[in-house]
Order: sequence, then structure tokens, then C-alpha cells
Amino acid sequence: MTTYKKSGVDIKLADRFTEFLEKKSKAIGGFAGLLSIPETRGEYSMVASTDGVGTKLKIAFLLDRHDTIGIDLVAMCVNDLVCCGARPMLFLDYYATGRLDLARSKKIIEGILEGCRQGESVLLGGETAEMPGFYKAGEYDLAGFSVGIVRNSEAFDGRKVRPGDVLVGLPSTGFHSNGFSLIRKVLDRKGLLEKYAARLLTPTKIYVKDLNRLRAALRRQGHDVLALAHITGSGIPGNLPRALPKTMGAVVLKDSWEVPPIMREIQRLGDIPERDMWNSFNMGIGMIAVMRPAAVKTALRTMKGAVVVGEVVKGKNEVLLK
Repeated sequence: MTTYKKSGVDIKLADRFTEFLEKKSKAIGGFAGLLSIPETRGEYSMVASTDGVGTKLKIAFLLDRHDTIGIDLVAMCVNDLVCCGARPMLFLDYYATGRLDLARSKKIIEGILEGCRQGESVLLGGETAEMPGFYKAGEYDLAGFSVGIVRNSEAFDGRKVRPGDVLVGLPSTGFHSNGFSLIRKVLDRKGLLEKYAARLLTPTKIYVKDLNRLRAALRRQGHDVLALAHITGSGIPGNLPRALPKTMGAVVLKDSWEVPPIMREIQRLGDIPERDMWNSFNMGIGMIAVMRPAAVKTALRTMKGAVVVGEVVKGKNEVLLK
């Protein structure tokens, strides 16, 4: 049996560190941070998020393919940003390596530029750090920073959510950029990492354009999205409650969509417990939108692959998987 903790990642310990950070700064805790802009007389806030690609980079190193990893980088940042209702505007990257390889570096930046195109952001700048002796030959690390803006009256803060609201799931393109320490542990042990590597390198879905289209369609019908949850590390149980009021939870119907076959393959190969699967991976749903029941028909018609996955309920701020 293989678990995320046995692969070297302790989710509960990470949650404790997040709780520590939230106590140190009241602005920390959401999918992204909001800072009111005084010059707009409180009408707008600046929104910012930061993230990396994690050990998915190891797959890029293995295949020596670096043209899509930048898409993952932008995706992990802008997908968090839109969960606050914000419009992404600019992106910055941090690229660190032991020795600069020009051809490889160009491919990385081209991927970031493609991610910015999909995420409707301008690559405004960044930092390239050459650090001899710090990274292994051929390896590097990436971090990204997304900044946007939101009208405060339109920000997603959970206050409009109420029991009976519907959860509409938007499909992922696979594992996205989470859980790769567990995935690599399983496949390395079986000697199958190279066999699966190309499929694992599929870029993270960027939801910016899709959500813009969804919100425009809903607004024409007098509705809107009420909250959004980006399903990343810790899965649906760990991320969906962040979009809901503290007095509400959610019921998610696991059989309402098909889990990607590759996830079940990894589970079988590693004998991963079902609970660990749901707490480690997105299980095929990369974003969950909360909306009124009357808005669901329009949402399903507008969004290819969208599916109703559950509903909001009154009670503890947690997810019940049924």
C-alpha cells in the first residue's frame, strides 16, 4: 500500500503550517490574496497569487521536454486568482537553474507565454537565477506570480452561498500539477515512470476563458457564479470548503462523473487507498463552480464537459463524499 505520506508529503503537517500563517496575517487563507486599492475609494482590490509546478518538473527532466511546463506554472497561479472573482492582468516568473541552457530556457519561456495567452495575462517580467552547484545538471525550478483586479462588490467571498446551491464541476486534463511525489513513488517502484511520462506531462487546464464565457452566459440570464474552488493538492475535500461559508459544507456525489482511467491505473499499481486518492488528486474535476439551481441548465449548456457533482448543505465546513 502506498500513501502520500509514505511518498514524503505530509498534507496534515502542511495544513498546520497554513493555519500558523493565517494566524500571522489575516489576509492569508483564500485561494489568492486581496488588497483594497485606496485610490479607487474602496471600489476595487488588487488580487495576487503565487505557486510552482512541484515535482512534475521531474517528468519534464526525464523526457527532456520543456515546452509545456510553463503552461502548468501559469495555470496554477491564475486558476487560484479567478477563485476570488478576479480578472488576471499580469504574470511574473522566477526561473532558477545551475547552468543556463539557452535552447531549453527558450522552450520554458515559450510555455509561460502560451500560458499567459490562455490566462489572458501579460508576462510583465521575471527573474532568471543561475546558481552553479545548487541544482543538478539539467534541472531547474520555477515559481510564478499572478496579479489581477476585482471589483469588491463582485469578489467571491462565500457570503452569497446558501444551502441548496448546486456544485458544477469542470473537467480537468488529468493530474494537473499535484500529487506527483506519490505518482513517481508508485511508478518508480514498478519501473514504469518512463512508460507513463508523456501522459503525465499533459498541461494543467487554464480555466480563465471558460469561466469568462460561463459568467457572461449566466449574467444574460440574470445569474452568476457564487463561488469557485480550484481543486489542487488535498483534492475536493481540502479545497471546496475554502470557497464556502464556515457554517456550510457540501455533499459530493462521486459517481456523477468518470474518474480519468490513468488515475485508477496509478491507484491499482500503487495499491493506493481510496481515501488517499481523493485527498491527493483532483479525480477528474479541476474546478468547482457554486451556483443557484436555476443557473445550472445554462451552465451545462455553456461549458463542455461540465457536470453537476453535488450541492451545498448546512453544517460543518467539510465535504461528504457519497
